[in-house]
Amino acid sequence: MGYNVRMKLASIDVGLKRIGMAICLDGQIVLPQNAILRKNRNQAARDINTFLTEWEIEKLIVGLPKGGSSEEEMERRIKHFVSLLDLSIPVAYQDEQGSSFEAKELTMGDFKHKKDGRLDSVAAKIILERYLKI
Repeated sequence: MGYNVRMKLASIDVGLKRIGMAICLDGQIVLPQNAILRKNRNQAARDINTFLTEWEIEKLIVGLPKGGSSEEEMERRIKHFVSLLDLSIPVAYQDEQGSSFEAKELTMGDFKHKKDGRLDSVAAKIILERYLKI
């Protein structure tokens, strides 16, 4: 295993308008958090840094799209965004293919407002669960 079960983990699902967030503090239960609304890169990076510091996160898991026509472009954008975070903790990338679709399926009828970021954070939860293989 590439992580300590007691390690505090967070995951992000980077989108153009919102960044979904989830955390796992005990190696078992993954909790979606409020998504970060992205006004600009620097503000979003600051908000994520603040979040990681407040929760004392020890490793960040970042969803990367695999497959699809824009895979390389999205990967470049996401890795560039992660470079703005100026992290002192390790980062791991996890295939996020289908996580947004899966999040929609899981929450069918639950959310009336799709733009509040909850769906993005459920996608981040799925990414982190895949990483943990829960």
